[in-house]
Amino acid sequence: MSTPNADDKEGLLAYRRLLRYVFPYKYQFTVAVVGMVLYGLTFAAFAAWLEPLLDSGFSDRTSNAAIYAPLSILVIFFFRGLGSFLSMYYMAYIGGQVVNKLRSEVFSKYLQLPSTHYDHSSSGEMISLVSYNTQQVSKAASNAITVLIRDSIAVFGLLGLMFYHSWQLSISLLVLAPIVASIVYYVSKRFRRISKKLQASMGKVSHIIEEAVESHREIKIYGGQNYEQAQFEDTNERNRKQRLKMTATRASSVPIMQFIIAIFMAGIVYVCTQSDWINPITPGQFVSFITAMMMLFAPIKQLTNVNEKLQQGIAASISIFSLLDTPSESDRGDTKIDLPISSIDFDNVSFAYAEEADPVLRNVSLTIKSGETVALVGKSGSGKTTLANLLARMYQLGDNSACSGSISINGKNIESISLENMRANIAYVGQQVTLFNDTISHNIAYGSLHSHTQDDVRGAATLAHAATFIEKLSNGYDTMVGENGVLLSGGQRQRLAIARALLKNAPLLILDEATSALDTESERMVQRGLERLLEGRTTLVVAHRLSTIEHADKIVVMHQGEIVEQGSHKELLKAGGHYANLHAMQFKETATESNDHA
Repeated sequence: MSTPNADDKEGLLAYRRLLRYVFPYKYQFTVAVVGMVLYGLTFAAFAAWLEPLLDSGFSDRTSNAAIYAPLSILVIFFFRGLGSFLSMYYMAYIGGQVVNKLRSEVFSKYLQLPSTHYDHSSSGEMISLVSYNTQQVSKAASNAITVLIRDSIAVFGLLGLMFYHSWQLSISLLVLAPIVASIVYYVSKRFRRISKKLQASMGKVSHIIEEAVESHREIKIYGGQNYEQAQFEDTNERNRKQRLKMTATRASSVPIMQFIIAIFMAGIVYVCTQSDWINPITPGQFVSFITAMMMLFAPIKQLTNVNEKLQQGIAASISIFSLLDTPSESDRGDTKIDLPISSIDFDNVSFAYAEEADPVLRNVSLTIKSGETVALVGKSGSGKTTLANLLARMYQLGDNSACSGSISINGKNIESISLENMRANIAYVGQQVTLFNDTISHNIAYGSLHSHTQDDVRGAATLAHAATFIEKLSNGYDTMVGENGVLLSGGQRQRLAIARALLKNAPLLILDEATSALDTESERMVQRGLERLLEGRTTLVVAHRLSTIEHADKIVVMHQGEIVEQGSHKELLKAGGHYANLHAMQFKETATESNDHA
């Protein structure tokens, strides 16, 4: 557990780092500070204005004080308004820029994080970090700075005026300093602690909402409404309690400080009216002194309240900077793949997702030759998808000490190849097709493929046997597919993924159970597209349905992270081992399903 001193140091470092985002806007910040100073000084100016007005303005209406009093009040409030506008506008401008910069950096970091980070983070929490936490940081970077400077100027200006009128009375204000400092210190600790819990609960709320939206079909079918509602209510209630704690701390700290100041002010009024130990002061000086002291309430209250925003912003910035400091996906390579690909070699590859976890792969050795289609089969959890992910470097052998072995292409270790070049030469079609809420055309020509012509897109769709259903749609290739392709069927989404892979025209292809979730008719259409996609490519297929890989050049059977068999379909059936048992089991299941339908 962190000590208070460690928390203070962490908060200070985070705030200093946050202020670096303000420095590029030093000219706007300078103008804003000028506005804050103008605004702050008008407090003391107004209190000082009362002294000559009361001492001579009312008693001698021909005096300068009486003549210039109306003009003075206009000048004071003109500069007050000007200062308020300059400080609020330019600090809002800076705050907006800081939020945009932080959100951009966080989003950019999301695109660079390794797959392991996504494995251990909920999407709701990650979304909350971008939307909620950055907004809290904005308050610390702009609103809090405005109050700190503007109201501090007001406090010092008013104190200066009070010392000018009576140093004996004013110096006694120092008695308040340690009391106020103690309250502020305690409140700061509590605000930061509650802010961290509040941000965590906001992430949980976002996560539950996102799951409910994305899984609405399963929730309805399996009657999960009550469970999801109860989960949400519980999390929402915890969030409400944290907010209430924040409000209670703020609501109690301000009146306590104000009451302490009121006690002191009552004492001063008593001393001024009943005691002879201070130098005599005029009625104007007394009213000016009391007015300045009463006007201290507003800026002191603001300075007390700003601590909440400051601590919320510091807590939020710590979480943001923690993410930004997370190591990005490692890319130690600086070479390119030597084309054409002649061989891919897995040499004694062992892999675990974490150093303390059990190995998922154990001493796997495999060679894939140019143009070969190699299928990986086996029970769930045997390591098939992990092997494919390692080839695409979604996970990397060098990232933790529990991994060993190497993967090479044409004798060159893939970790010596840059990630950009490595993935530029890989096309991927998975069981879960990812489509973006955009047009069919833009989904086929996604990312680095956007430079292709519309004819190229149509050609890829035709080869993938997707053109037929696309052309029947009212808007054709300009049809919006909905979030994650929800407006299309599973087979249609799969064929768009194949069209995307065809358009990329990469020499290395990874198919991860690309047809396992489809019905027979859809699978037949997708299989035709896959046949065109496989032509002239080195392909690694992760297969569930053995009927789809009978014509593979090599079938590799995996069991508990190890290769137990490899060979052609006929050779493996003849051997009567793991593959033959899997094949017989699936054949029996298929026959049973056919009889049931009959």
